[in-house]
Amino acid sequence: MNLLSDWDGIISLFIACIEILLLVNLFIFSEKNRTNIIIYFIIAFLTGYQVFEFLLCGADINSSYAAYLAFVDISFLPPLNLLLILSVIKSRSKINYLIFIPAVFFVVYYLFFIDQFKVVKCTVLYAVYNYPSGDLFGFFYYLPILISFIILLKKRKEIARKQTAILFIAHLFIIVPVSTGFILLYLNVPG
Repeated sequence: MNLLSDWDGIISLFIACIEILLLVNLFIFSEKNRTNIIIYFIIAFLTGYQVFEFLLCGADINSSYAAYLAFVDISFLPPLNLLLILSVIKSRSKINYLIFIPAVFFVVYYLFFIDQFKVVKCTVLYAVYNYPSGDLFGFFYYLPILISFIILLKKRKEIARKQTAILFIAHLFIIVPVSTGFILLYLNVPG
């Protein structure tokens, strides 16, 4: 494979480099509070995923184990996102950490099926994976994102206007493409 002629994965490496710079910037210049620490973890997990995507799609590492590790990485992003929203609205209950149970369950469950993890398709911005019980995982993956969005809508008056706008737009970037994909799948439109 010629890395210079194949954009699959290269963009991921570029994004990972930007995220590393952002992490360093946050670590040095941001206030060390609960919300910023959660943001730091989210960006660290996003960076890790971009590195895995580069390895799988840009460097052609065809490994079920690497695909599984990418899956482990992204499994924790939705609960971290929900934890971020709960932090922004000042919900400080220890019970909030239960939102990580589905991610931990799937990470442990899929340990027994690592050999079934495959990269099905690489594109410039994302990779598509094949793994068992994908629909069930998808439900538990997107549920915290949807809950975060609903909380954001209900509590928007309690959140600073600028924070609300940023969080709202970020969630739309997640929800709209996924919703469109589910609608097209439901309508049996090939994709």
